[in-house]
Amino acid sequence: MTTTKVAVTIDSALLAQIDQLVARQIFPNRSKAVQIALQATIARVQRTRLARESAKLLPADEQALADEGLAEELTTWPAY
Repeated sequence: MTTTKVAVTIDSALLAQIDQLVARQIFPNRSKAVQIALQATIARVQRTRLARESAKLLPADEQALADEGLAEELTTWPAY
């Protein structure tokens, strides 16, 4: 993975917390700590977006989509 250097402004108290985690060797350096935190936040946002979009679905519509094509498939399945 290629990386790009960026400059960010961080609250001094937050930076002190990051530095404590680096000192305790939770993270190898500040950059990795910020990178992992951003990845986790983006993943969480994407999951919550999926949940919000899924909540918009109507149960009856979901069931119809799930059942779509099942009648035809049942007749073509091999006997066991």
